[in-house]
Amino acid sequence: MLEFACHTWAFSDLTLPEALGTIARMGFRYVDIGSGANLNTQRAAENPRKEAADIRADLDLFDLKVSDLYILLPRISLADESRRQKEIDLFKALVPFAVALGTAGITLSAGLTHPAEDTEAYDRTVTALQEMVKVAQAARLPISIEPHMDSMAQTPESALKFVNDVPGLKLTLDWAQMVCQDVFHEDILKLLPHTRHIQIRQAARAQLQTPFDRGRIEPAKVVKDVLAAGYTGLIGVEYMNTPGWHGMIAVNAVQECVRMRDALREARDKKDTSKR
Repeated sequence: MLEFACHTWAFSDLTLPEALGTIARMGFRYVDIGSGANLNTQRAAENPRKEAADIRADLDLFDLKVSDLYILLPRISLADESRRQKEIDLFKALVPFAVALGTAGITLSAGLTHPAEDTEAYDRTVTALQEMVKVAQAARLPISIEPHMDSMAQTPESALKFVNDVPGLKLTLDWAQMVCQDVFHEDILKLLPHTRHIQIRQAARAQLQTPFDRGRIEPAKVVKDVLAAGYTGLIGVEYMNTPGWHGMIAVNAVQECVRMRDALREARDKKDTSKR
């Protein structure tokens, strides 16, 4: 059965235990955890097992499982070798943390976008991702990049190019990132065969986040098509506390997360009933 998660980035103004508690009280049983305000990756890299044990204690308390760990390492595309290598080394140090945490997989950014004249940026990013995927595979951790604006994998075409050039790499599909760019629904569906994890929130053209009633995404259509494509992962409800970024509108995170989840759940349950 298709299950749903909630992302901690919706509650970046809270501590991680507070965010986990809020997500659990909304009725979610799965959580996507992202680096940033409520997850210190440096501390996790320095003492991975202790940090993971502390978080797992909260996960157990709130009856939550980790569906995805999103680690922001955007500098893997930089020409500066030392800064790029620092990101790769941090990723390697975080793999034991991810394993101990029990995450279903890891999501990465495909590196900061570069001007077209920097013809070597793509190759640098591919080389970095190849090294990172190799380390993750040795730990039996699925790894994916999220196609998103401001990254080297902004469009469906560029994301698929990375998948082709980095064996073992999958995608984390953020539906809102595609809709914000006015990517057609049919073109989004082309990413599903390569998708490990899905994230969703309401969005519209040039607006990366909107209140539910102002969004262009049809949850019932999304559920119908991901199930038809044979998708077996989770869908993470991912609202964000970064108003203004690519037209993001500030929303009531609890209200919007619950409303999106309920729309997805209703579509799933109707689909299941129709099969009986």
